[in-house]
Amino acid sequence: MRQMLLELSRIEVPPGQHVLLQDVTWEEFERILDELGEHRASRLAYDNGTLEIMSPLPAHEGDKEIIGDLIKALLEELDIEFLTLGSTTFKDQAMLTGIESDQCFYIQNESQVRGKRRFDLETDPPPDLALEINVTSRTHPRLYQALGVSELWRFEQENLQINILKDDRYQISEHSSIFPNLPLTQVIPQYLVESRTVGRNTTLRAFRQWVRNSMNSKE
Repeated sequence: MRQMLLELSRIEVPPGQHVLLQDVTWEEFERILDELGEHRASRLAYDNGTLEIMSPLPAHEGDKEIIGDLIKALLEELDIEFLTLGSTTFKDQAMLTGIESDQCFYIQNESQVRGKRRFDLETDPPPDLALEINVTSRTHPRLYQALGVSELWRFEQENLQINILKDDRYQISEHSSIFPNLPLTQVIPQYLVESRTVGRNTTLRAFRQWVRNSMNSKE
């Protein structure tokens, strides 16, 4: 194990690439997480003995931040309490599963985890919403499904796909169950593209106004 950690410390994963390690035990996965620490650019995914180490591209990180900001603005405009935990590692030893999303949110279950500093999926609920930006790296719907994440949003090639967990399996949906009355699969990609020309702040102001107009029209 010490030799594995030494070798991992020497591995440099270029942006947009990933490395797969086979036959990694759960105990080794836990120690790798501890040794690599939380302050790193890479993302880890563990699936029944296979460990993937991914390094995102700058374009990936930029899209992640803007879409995450749009989700936060939406929740704020709707006056919904939430907790966002970024790329926190969520894992379940019983399922031999671990994943680090690009962004994750507690929304319906926010009150159950409010104030917590550590999370254990054996006793705590999973996030209600996970976001994956797939510019070049893979996403792992099956891992989120196994962990019981209610919604997985996958953004790829300028398209937003919403996956809703039903009967322990994801189903693609045009609308979010968290925000059921808003056409987010069309609107969020539009504002993301807009942000690349007019800037983040201008985009967020316009998006907030769109949310207000949309909610007023439904009253």
